[in-house]
Amino acid sequence: MFSQFAQAYTYNYGPSGTASSGPSAGAWIAYLVVYVLAVVALWRVFEKAGRPGWASIIPVYNVYNLVKIAGRPGWWTILFFLPFINIIISIVVGIEVGKHFGHGTAFGVILLGLLGIGYFIVGFGSDKYSPTLPAASATPTR
Repeated sequence: MFSQFAQAYTYNYGPSGTASSGPSAGAWIAYLVVYVLAVVALWRVFEKAGRPGWASIIPVYNVYNLVKIAGRPGWWTILFFLPFINIIISIVVGIEVGKHFGHGTAFGVILLGLLGIGYFIVGFGSDKYSPTLPAASATPTR
């Protein structure tokens, strides 16, 4: 019985014969590619919104700028570090950024808040940033 228990806890050995710990080189390359793509997309979005593009390179400062573009107070940046709340805040900020660039709620929720690929659409598309949101009309349109 002990041998079955011991076999369940085996180590994976790397090419050098030692137990591997930490991410592989491929994981680091994938992380770097995703980071560079995020920087490129946010750089364009920040420039369109009148913010410095280089701010997309600095990890926490880029979130602060994104929150400010969404028209929310800067302290909302802290909410991105709270588990589960960060998902909700990401969606809310995505909706607000989408609205400031003339997109609807579905675009903000799915492409900006959840997937993040909407920042490429906003950054490299013909969207214009509006610091004020259009007011909802009092009478419904048909």
